[in-house]
Amino acid sequence: MTNAETPRRPVLYLVACAAPPVLDIADPIKQAQDRAWDVCLILTPTAALWLEDSLEELATLTGHPVRQRYKLPGQPDVLPAADAVLVAPATFNVINKWAAGSADTLALGLITEGIGKGLPLVALPHLNSWQAAHSAFPRSVEQLRADGVRVLIEEADGNTPHVPGAPGPRPPFPWRLGLDALNASVTE
Repeated sequence: MTNAETPRRPVLYLVACAAPPVLDIADPIKQAQDRAWDVCLILTPTAALWLEDSLEELATLTGHPVRQRYKLPGQPDVLPAADAVLVAPATFNVINKWAAGSADTLALGLITEGIGKGLPLVALPHLNSWQAAHSAFPRSVEQLRADGVRVLIEEADGNTPHVPGAPGPRPPFPWRLGLDALNASVTE
């Protein structure tokens, strides 16, 4: 099969926020690639700072530049158009800003546009139980769901807020749940 005959893989935008699971972002990239996704990584500014030393390696892994800022007017877009978006780990801050329609970072701009484009969107939050108890959070989750975003944050989803300062190691972040939900959204 020649290059011209190679089928186009669907493009996944993995939008990652500054929460501890982002330090293992190569794992879900590889998992998504194993599921035949062409993965583009978009980071919030703080997540990009946390991963500063591995940005080049992540670009090599995905085959695309890692984006974190809006491009300047007249600059070409360096990423292919998204077919679906996974926001993981999605922080308390990003969930609330997304629901409110804020687009003050590239990550938020892409996911707010994703709603308007009708893209399959899955959010896999990572936050603590004190943040989840804030009245803004359930309202934001309800708004995002009304906008068509699949938000995985209940016990039935297999992803719940963690207890701050709980003894012992935290369970691993459930990247697979987000990818499973995304695949299910794309095939529905």
